[in-house]
Amino acid sequence: MKKITFSLALALMGVFSFAQTKISAEELAKQNWFHSNFAVDNIYGVSSDAAYRYAEQKGLKPSPVIVAVLDSGMDIYHEDLKNVLWINKDEIPGNGIDDDKNGYIDDVYGWNFIGGADGQNLNADNLEITRLVRLGMKKFDTPDDFTNKTNREKFPQEYEEFKKMKIEVEQNLAQAKMAIANYDMQISQTMNMFEEFAQSYGADKKISVEGLNAWQPTSQPANMLKTSLLMAANSEDADEIFGKTPNDMISELKSRLEGDRVLNYYKSQLNHYDVDFDPRHIVGDNYADKTEKYYGNNDVKGPDSLHGTHVAGIIGAENNNDIGMNGVARNVQLMSVRTVPDGDEHDKDVANAIRYAVDNGAKIINMSFGKEYSPDKEIVWEAIKYATDKNVLLVHAAGNDDKNIDTEANYPTNYRDGKAWSNSYLTVGASTRYNDKIKASFSNFGKKHVDIYAPGLEIYATTPENTYQYLQGTSMAAPAVSGVAALVWSFYPRLTAAQLKTILIESGNVHDQLTDISYQGKIVDALKAMKLAETYVKK
Repeated sequence: MKKITFSLALALMGVFSFAQTKISAEELAKQNWFHSNFAVDNIYGVSSDAAYRYAEQKGLKPSPVIVAVLDSGMDIYHEDLKNVLWINKDEIPGNGIDDDKNGYIDDVYGWNFIGGADGQNLNADNLEITRLVRLGMKKFDTPDDFTNKTNREKFPQEYEEFKKMKIEVEQNLAQAKMAIANYDMQISQTMNMFEEFAQSYGADKKISVEGLNAWQPTSQPANMLKTSLLMAANSEDADEIFGKTPNDMISELKSRLEGDRVLNYYKSQLNHYDVDFDPRHIVGDNYADKTEKYYGNNDVKGPDSLHGTHVAGIIGAENNNDIGMNGVARNVQLMSVRTVPDGDEHDKDVANAIRYAVDNGAKIINMSFGKEYSPDKEIVWEAIKYATDKNVLLVHAAGNDDKNIDTEANYPTNYRDGKAWSNSYLTVGASTRYNDKIKASFSNFGKKHVDIYAPGLEIYATTPENTYQYLQGTSMAAPAVSGVAALVWSFYPRLTAAQLKTILIESGNVHDQLTDISYQGKIVDALKAMKLAETYVKK
């Protein structure tokens, strides 16, 4: 197809996408690539299937491992997750009583630290830089010139940082507004083109080659639409266009635009960078009180659980049930701890989420989130220490900015004053299935701060309402490692979290493209980890 305008491409290619009725062998291989065994497939997957075959040959019997998913929420009703959930058996569902007296009412499947006691949920939120600018405005940019002058002179370094952050926030907000305006204009042009099509072709007349040849458009965009539709007659999408009416296409276009990711991305940027937008009142806590723990609600799915549901599926979607996909670990119980909004997580919520997971039996905590600023990092470090002291493994995504996190901060971090804070904390970068370009282009890196890599490009996993999608990011790589950790720990429960971390790193597959950008240049491998773990328990 020849090059056409953006708006027409949106209508014909970006908006109208159709599900396959039959999965090809190539598509099936792509869906399952992250399970591959490099020794057999020459693809750097996590070797999960091979690890389970090894366990079967050895006659090993697994025990369940609780994995906490600190994320945007989890669809606990998903067909591929509902049978692998952690259930708080000491809590009677729906009775409005804290039966187990842990401070959280009806926390049957986990807890939501970004919801209110009245059942409302915080979804959109600022980035941390915006919150810092809002705080800085109360000190350096108030209506009182004397106060501003006094504080600027008293805190010169802080004021310089504030100015830089304020400029960055204002620029990003302006860019988001401009992008939305341009996008709205293009969408308007597209809709106008289709409405002209409906009016002059016949709104309820079925689209056919004969009808299109007879149609005489009166504008250049409509003429381009005619050309493109005729060219589509010989494409794989022909059956999805011909036989419909222009009104059918307009209705579908409107429906798809409501969920358009590009437009929604820019809209979320408005919330991220708007200093006048502060939704924390929804939670109803006293945010200034960093010791406060008992707030939130028990809605562990939340209003948008896409990210968390995908992460959960990678870790432990039910295996071999002829539904959807297989998670890395088969013997897991997934605990949902809703912590991350559409924006940056709050340090207080992260610290409380870690402690909640530990106190309720989680052995592994997956943290597929991160941010550039962390004003209350101390309370997060204390929570990490709490988990470490309780023999819990923490797995954190390295971030998706293609930056060196040895020199540019990505919080939470295991490094405090230049030294590792926990011996059971793993930071994970994202790898691909392409051996010649093994590091995902977006993945952060760091010879000191990135412990290991795992599959994170084009990962097929669970998404809300019994659906499945490809997503990518270090957010997908971290749960692959959490899944491997759960797999190994289920067969060798006597290992300590620190030993398990060492085993995962030491047993990984070396790739020379990673040796200078991560601790040992390795990609996690469950089969090799199982074999190394066996030597530990025999000591």
